[in-house]
Amino acid sequence: MAAAVEAEGVIEDHRELVEWFEQGCKPREDWRCGTEHEKFVFRRSDFSRPAYDDPDGIGELLRRLEVFGWEPRYEDGKIIALAQDAAGITLEPGGQLELSGAPLETVHQTCSEVHAHLDQCRQVGDIMGLGFLGIGFDPKWRRQDIPWMPKGRYALMRRYMPQVGSLGLDMMLRTCTVQVNLDFADEADMVDKFRLSLALQPLTTVLFADSPFREGRPTDYLSLRSHVWTDTDPNRCGMLGFVFEEGFGFERYAEYCLDVPMYFVYRDGHYIDVAGRSFRDFLEGRLPELPGVRPHIGDWSDHVTTAFPEVRMKRYLELRGADGGPWGRLCGLSALWIGLLYDGAARAAGWDLCKHWTEEERTWLRTEAPRLGFAAEIGGRSLHNIAKDMVAIARQGLRARARLDGAGNDETGFLSDLEEIADSGVTAAERKRTLFEGRWGGRVEPVFEEFAY
Repeated sequence: MAAAVEAEGVIEDHRELVEWFEQGCKPREDWRCGTEHEKFVFRRSDFSRPAYDDPDGIGELLRRLEVFGWEPRYEDGKIIALAQDAAGITLEPGGQLELSGAPLETVHQTCSEVHAHLDQCRQVGDIMGLGFLGIGFDPKWRRQDIPWMPKGRYALMRRYMPQVGSLGLDMMLRTCTVQVNLDFADEADMVDKFRLSLALQPLTTVLFADSPFREGRPTDYLSLRSHVWTDTDPNRCGMLGFVFEEGFGFERYAEYCLDVPMYFVYRDGHYIDVAGRSFRDFLEGRLPELPGVRPHIGDWSDHVTTAFPEVRMKRYLELRGADGGPWGRLCGLSALWIGLLYDGAARAAGWDLCKHWTEEERTWLRTEAPRLGFAAEIGGRSLHNIAKDMVAIARQGLRARARLDGAGNDETGFLSDLEEIADSGVTAAERKRTLFEGRWGGRVEPVFEEFAY
């Protein structure tokens, strides 16, 4: 990265920051979907989380995955990521393994990609005695039980997080998510998609709620992962009320990113700690740690990734409200949002569900949905009823899209898990609580055996 940054010119005009987002605009025929998902790695012998340098650790896991054609990426001599074509495997701070999927044309393709990746993980895991669990929050281990990965960016965040929130380290070490990345045609299209996906993100949180445990016991939350984000860093998280204001567009989002405090500047292969500093000062060469140094566009690209709202814009939109979960539900997230956002009629019907919600209602829902689940109400309706409508609209959008696999099936089948959850009004988290109180005998350890990939 450092060489690439040094080859770029210094940012001379504020307009370059806005243009960076605008360059993501694509014609409809080039729209793609990318699925990213994280999972916990654990030892099958005692369910513990391995460290990077253990003989059965995360570093060795990455090395063994290379056999499937992945190319290693290094930091300070250690493998910290793998790359293959447009996809990547990366490490979260506590050793959670993330697949950053390639931008693909259909849910069929992205789901095949997820399946192939999990199959590779299982093959290596069988040799190493490791398992992989998709769930939103670590059900067993304390924060201090979890080893940190050797990435410079995470060392900076580890120091800074406790200064701005009480749960930031939990977010880093004990959570897993799945997200989908989708394209936009132009600024107006981006605005429509941003508003709809942001308003309905709490519905996604409930449909995917699968993190009811902490340190071996049930909590008050169905999505503890989602709750953790409410006390991570108020300057870079949340529902972004300005997205719903008149005049919102690329310029306004760039202004928001400028106001997000910095974490780091990457130079010569090293992360320079500038946590809490202003990117506006960086533009003027006024960072105390780098006097006279001004940013390149690569620095802006890095900085944009340090904002963590429920929907984030890069050169595409990242929809970030869901807990990690089982294989079928990972594909369901892409199907849900493609159905809602890539078909005009479905998008209009989806907007009808939430267009009258006030900022106060949206903020309340973001806070309470992780706890109340389908019982939460907004605009005089329960989330249970809204969720059923939301999934049904997505089905209509996928049917109209009519992207078929080799057997002639469209993408609607990927919604089956979500349709069952929405119809029943019972989340995956509630089902795990029932198992805990019944067949599991008050123990969380069976989750590693019964729900591992």
